[in-house]
Amino acid sequence: MYEMLSHSFSFPAITMSFKNLKLSDWALNQLNTLGLKTPTDVQLKTIPKILEGYDCIACAKTGSGKTLAFALPILEKLSQDPFGIFALVLTPTRELALQIADQFRLVGRPIGLQDAVVIGGQDMVEQGTLLQQRPHVVIATPGRLVDHLTACNTFSLKRVRFLVLDEADRLIAGRFDADLATIMAALPKRRQTLLFSATCNDTLRQLESIANNECFYYENMGEVATVDQLLQEYVLCARDVKDPTLVHLVHQFLENKTGQVIVFTNKCRASTVLSMTLNRMGVPAIALHSQIKQRERTASLAKFKSNTIRVLFTTDVGSRGLDIPLVDMIINYDLPTIPKEYIHRVGRTARAGRRGQAVSLVTPTDLHLMKEIETTIGRELQQREVDDKEVLAILTEVQVTKRAQELKVTDSEIVERRRINKLKDLIMEGYAPGGG
Repeated sequence: MYEMLSHSFSFPAITMSFKNLKLSDWALNQLNTLGLKTPTDVQLKTIPKILEGYDCIACAKTGSGKTLAFALPILEKLSQDPFGIFALVLTPTRELALQIADQFRLVGRPIGLQDAVVIGGQDMVEQGTLLQQRPHVVIATPGRLVDHLTACNTFSLKRVRFLVLDEADRLIAGRFDADLATIMAALPKRRQTLLFSATCNDTLRQLESIANNECFYYENMGEVATVDQLLQEYVLCARDVKDPTLVHLVHQFLENKTGQVIVFTNKCRASTVLSMTLNRMGVPAIALHSQIKQRERTASLAKFKSNTIRVLFTTDVGSRGLDIPLVDMIINYDLPTIPKEYIHRVGRTARAGRRGQAVSLVTPTDLHLMKEIETTIGRELQQREVDDKEVLAILTEVQVTKRAQELKVTDSEIVERRRINKLKDLIMEGYAPGGG
């Protein structure tokens, strides 16, 4: 049974603090040390219910404080009855797992929190050793956790008190079904299950079957699925001038702003080629996507977070979990084919009350995608005019530079890594030689 939270009623304007949420003094002191004094709406509504023992399905906008909404009650309960493994948090991406772990560590420091991050691209032996030590909280991507569950029996999930699916809509979209089934079989039936997402769909609303307790359902998406502080625009351009238009927009931003830019593409190769192109043209840029080794992904992200490099090219790997306050501009080099992914992308800016802007490059063949996005977010994108003369002035330079980088990438590691990943998939499916 779901307890619905309706926002059709007007609530009195009362300033609430974390003290109203029945948290222990250690938690309140730590939140105060971190400069967190007032809970967000999702925290205010869900934390008391989770502490009361409800399962929870919560949908709230990107940047609304969802991680603390589940981390705080988990840490509160852990401080009362500490043992490992107490909580399991599943996420769809490595970067999100690392970021969630950071927040758990910051808030859980006073109680000596021990955690383990279990994600692909890192040493399995080291991860296995951490799991064997029974950390209080495990933050994992499904595939790598299943690797450990099937490869060894040195740890158990049978005493887990909390299961969290963060970005739950993506986890239950189908790709992770087999891994989730394996993980669920390893968990106790008696537990609290918490599902959090920035976008909501009918599948999430109907997940009573995954809940073991009375379930509290929270949704506060508002009429508009993106924040009011976000200026959302599009540039209508021919495909032939898409690249110089991108370079022009980046140059224009860097000249007038001090913040950072994230450029989204639909393909890994495009992120790599475009970042190399800008570097050759004198604009330091980095790429972040699934075909890059984890060590390099972590290093690139660290450079971007420290503002050492101001331009990041990424795929939808970077659309969830990147909380970087200085990001002022999002550019969609490619429009996402799934409209709700647009919400996650542009949610990387205009966070925590800051202003931001999102510009999408739209070719005539993309107009139907733009209309679908506008329907999803409940508003129309504003057309942004660019200086055609400036774009045409750099057209040849951009084309020649990009072509040179494309030739380099053709023979680069990214192609080999894609070939290896495809081979692994075939072996898992039993089709490749030696696949069994």
